[in-house]
Amino acid sequence: MAENTIQRIKQYLDYKGIRVSVLEREVGMSNGSFASQLKKNKTIGIDKLENILNRYRDINIEWLMTGDGNMIKWDVLHEKNNRLYQKTGKAIDNPEIPLYDIQTTAGIIDLFGDNENQKPVDLIRIPKISNCDGALYVTGDSMHPLLKSGDIVVYKKIFNLEQNIIWGEMYLIYVNNDDNEYFFTRFLKQSERESHVLFVAQNPEHQTLEFPITSIKSLALVKGSIRINSQF
Repeated sequence: MAENTIQRIKQYLDYKGIRVSVLEREVGMSNGSFASQLKKNKTIGIDKLENILNRYRDINIEWLMTGDGNMIKWDVLHEKNNRLYQKTGKAIDNPEIPLYDIQTTAGIIDLFGDNENQKPVDLIRIPKISNCDGALYVTGDSMHPLLKSGDIVVYKKIFNLEQNIIWGEMYLIYVNNDDNEYFFTRFLKQSERESHVLFVAQNPEHQTLEFPITSIKSLALVKGSIRINSQF
């Protein structure tokens, strides 16, 4: 086992915004044991390493063991129909992407559901982008300056949430919590509370929110954005 494997695990945790205590809980380590091993520059047991790789499936094992290659492998998200989605994949004949202009939460629910009633206002093409489900106008300033109201975000729907969330990435999220409905554009990060998720804004004037993962009813990964600075 590579001498610096445990340091690389910590690098991964920092990159994804995952607390050490969360990792310890999720892979069956006792409280404080990983931190102790890290401090003493020890190696990590094979069984715990296997648990880490099974839980955090986007870790590139070659990088973890040797330091070579990329930290993240992007071919780990399984869609509902069991096809693989690759974040950095090649464009598929540069397909047309439907652009929607949704003004209500009900419209978002339909768009992220069966999408029987929503009609695109336009079709757009973006070079060098892998298969997407649609594009949407952004409202609000929670992700400013990365996104501003009126920008277009291109998204891919995500299924099997507990397995397929890439922590630290930006998502479009429909939440129904205690019959209260919300739609957010946020970074998702793991919470120290079991089965909860942190919704983190880029704009510091917006507070971090926390919801049970079961309250997330629809989720889409933001794969790109378009900003139009002039109307003519």
